[in-house]
Amino acid sequence: MADTAIHSTGPARVRSILDAVDLHQWLMRGMILLACLWMVVVVVLPLLQLLSKSLVDHDGAFVGLANFIHYFRTPALSMSLYNSLFVSVVTTAISVILGFLYAYALTRTTIPGKAVFRGIALLPLFSPTLLNGITLVYLFGKKGLITTGFFGYFEKSAGITLAADIGLYGPVGIVIAEVFYVFPQAMLILSIALSMTDARLYEASDSLRASNVRTFLTVTIPGIKFGLMSATFVSFILCFTDFGAPKVVGGNYTVLATDIYKQVIGQQNFVMGATGSVVLLIPTVIAFLLDRISQRKQVALIAAKSVPLTPKRHPVRDGVFLAYCSIVALLLVAFLATAVYASLVRVWPYDLSLSLKNYNFRNMGGGGYPAFFNSIRMAFYSSVIGTVITFASAYLIEKSKGMFLLRQGAYFLSMLPLALPGLVIGLSYIFFFNQPTWAILGLEVRNPFNALYGTMAILVISNIVHFYTVSFLTATTALKQLDKEFEAVSESLGVPFYKTFFRVTVPVCMPAILEIGMYYFVNSMATLSAVMFLYSADIPLASVAVANMDDAGDVAPAAAMSVLIVLTNITARLLYGLMTRGVHKRTQAWIRPVST
Repeated sequence: MADTAIHSTGPARVRSILDAVDLHQWLMRGMILLACLWMVVVVVLPLLQLLSKSLVDHDGAFVGLANFIHYFRTPALSMSLYNSLFVSVVTTAISVILGFLYAYALTRTTIPGKAVFRGIALLPLFSPTLLNGITLVYLFGKKGLITTGFFGYFEKSAGITLAADIGLYGPVGIVIAEVFYVFPQAMLILSIALSMTDARLYEASDSLRASNVRTFLTVTIPGIKFGLMSATFVSFILCFTDFGAPKVVGGNYTVLATDIYKQVIGQQNFVMGATGSVVLLIPTVIAFLLDRISQRKQVALIAAKSVPLTPKRHPVRDGVFLAYCSIVALLLVAFLATAVYASLVRVWPYDLSLSLKNYNFRNMGGGGYPAFFNSIRMAFYSSVIGTVITFASAYLIEKSKGMFLLRQGAYFLSMLPLALPGLVIGLSYIFFFNQPTWAILGLEVRNPFNALYGTMAILVISNIVHFYTVSFLTATTALKQLDKEFEAVSESLGVPFYKTFFRVTVPVCMPAILEIGMYYFVNSMATLSAVMFLYSADIPLASVAVANMDDAGDVAPAAAMSVLIVLTNITARLLYGLMTRGVHKRTQAWIRPVST
């Protein structure tokens, strides 16, 4: 098609088109180079600064691995690594099993209300993980709803003493809180894996009269093994790097995330904070690399002629899974309802009358409503700017021709943030952006990025980097669905690539673009780990306010602020669904002629 368009024009026109194509190619190369430089500045250089900080002493003198030797020789510090590994492994095992059963019910059964069950399962994604710990305190604390209510009722009525203490402040509380946080992530990954299984394998199993158990072990599990591996690695990384839940219910049971926080915020020991961050980074990077290796193998094993599986009605099986999903959904709703109830109670547990007293943050630390509106503003900026940068970068990498090494380098840099915990990003930004000058070859060079420190800009940048890779993969997936003929025809006619981008690519990919924007917004509202180190007194944030109020003992106002974050995210998601209905319909109108 491209050759026909060129040969149908005159020699002068062809020469003009070729000159324009060459100019556009150089422009694309320059823009890809800028994308690489952007990732180097906001990812590579801060990370190198963090690594270098872990190799020097408090006076800045190089000491090699001495800090790491000191770290592992100090029982209180090295134990935090073991504790992190322990709770992460336990949480991962529980979350993946529960997520698999829930995903199986949504994809392999005919239970009613699948959309409702799926929506309820995603509720934990809208809240900061601090809320999970706070809600557990209201349920299982010394004066908790279950501890003094449910167990107390039976103790009084039966005259017996029940073991109401579950050991909340420690590994038990951390694991329960993390399961609520990790479960929806594992469920989403496994839902995708289960929905992509080839139905022909089950037809072959039926024709061979294999039992249901044998079919499950020889067809279902092998068919989703890469999804299981991905869910396992992602669950491990999320739990291993989380800070919110251990901070609230960890008690004296320290994990790496809270240990880094205490070193930096509590003791102002940035050297050991950097050392702990590198230790935190190592298992995360290993899990990330194993996940990427498994995903590459998965792509190679996908059959081109796969037939989607349509579940058949099975009354007993469907009844069991309906009961299971109902119990899980009820627990998730009850968990959130407890947080809302606790935020409305006057004085827990002495005055259980309802009021909006806890929503009056005027005399509370953390910033109050200005912090809440700052978070909305930050989330909006992160959503808009992050979406533009992410989708434009994905387009340049996916749709440009040649420049193999440059594109591969840009792709690698785009994948790198997925392996970086929020704590690592936040701490590395302190070392990189807060440094007024750099020492280069014995010369003091002014840091041109120092002006960003303590501003809204650095908060937005940290959010974009923190959630960049998932958004980038979403954009890449959407772009791969577009026929390459769009770019080929535009190039043959001398149409600049940016016109094709705005006239064709953006309208067709608008659902994915809006989904990326929503992903940035929701996560930026709820995030704590990265921005905790970067916010300033002039720019308080809602999630940080929750942590500060909890530290001060104002647990009910902390719950109230968390509820506001949840309600904001749910409202944004509902508005997004209403506003994008027409966009999805128009997109289908674009795609349908191409697919036929």
